[in-house]
Amino acid sequence: MSLPLRIHFLLAILFLPAWLSAQTKYDLVIQGGEVIDPRSGIRAVLDVGIRDHKIAAIETAIPVANAIKVISAGGLLVTPGLVDIHTHDYAGTGRRDVYDGDNSVYPDNFTFRSCVTTVADAGSSGWRNFPDFKDRIIDRSKTRVLAFINIVGHGMDGNPAEQNTEDMDPAAAAAMAKQFPDVIVGFKTAHFEGPEWIAVDRAVEAGKLAGLPVMVDFGRFRPERPYQELVTSRLRPGDISTHMYIDFIPMLDANGKVLPYLFGAKKRGVIF
Repeated sequence: MSLPLRIHFLLAILFLPAWLSAQTKYDLVIQGGEVIDPRSGIRAVLDVGIRDHKIAAIETAIPVANAIKVISAGGLLVTPGLVDIHTHDYAGTGRRDVYDGDNSVYPDNFTFRSCVTTVADAGSSGWRNFPDFKDRIIDRSKTRVLAFINIVGHGMDGNPAEQNTEDMDPAAAAAMAKQFPDVIVGFKTAHFEGPEWIAVDRAVEAGKLAGLPVMVDFGRFRPERPYQELVTSRLRPGDISTHMYIDFIPMLDANGKVLPYLFGAKKRGVIF
C-alpha cells in the first residue's frame, strides 16, 4: 500500500537537510579572484570555499554544485581581512575636539565596508582611561579592536593634558598592558611640544617593561630633539615612526634623493 501524499511530503522535509548537506560542501564559494595570502605565500587566481563562516578550501576550481551561493570575483583581489594599525576609535565620551571623544569614530561604521577586520587604536586612551575605552568600544565592537595606549595617563585629551609629564608613567602604562595582554599591543606618544625627550623616553621605558613596541607621533619638531636622533638611536627595532610623510621630517637631499640616515634606521628595524 502506498503512503499518503502528505506522508511523502513530511518525509521529504525531514530528510531534505541531510540530502542538501551531502550535496553542498560550502555555504559560499568566491570564484576566480586573485587570492593573496601573505602567511602561506599564495598569490594566484583561485576559488575560496567557505562553510560555517570559516575558510574551508582554497582550490583551482570548486564545482558550483558544491555551493549554496557563488560570487564571481574575477578581476578582484581576495585577501584575509585587512589590518589598519593607526586609527582613533575612542568615540562616544562626549568630549569635544579631542581624540578621546569627538575626533574618534566608531570602528564598525568604517571598517567592514573597506575590507578591514582589525584596527589598532593609536593612543586615544591612556593607562588611566583605557578600561573605559575597553568597555565603551572594544568590548562592543564586531571589529577586532587592539590598542597602543598613550604614555599620558589621560590619553589624547588635548592640551594641557598631553603636555603633562607628571602623567607619563611607564610603570603604570606597563602594568595596564600586562593586565590586558590580548588587547594592548604597544605604547604611543604623540603631540608633545616640549624640547625634552621625556615623552619618547618614558614610552620606550614602558615598552621595555612590558616587552612591547612604541609608536611615535613626534608632535612639534624641535632642534633640541632632532628627528634623526629619534630613529637612529632612541627607537628600538620594531618601534614605529608614524606620520612620517610630513614636511617637517628631513627626508630628501638637494637632489631629491632619500637621506641615508632613513635607510640606516630602517636597517636597524625601525618601522616607518
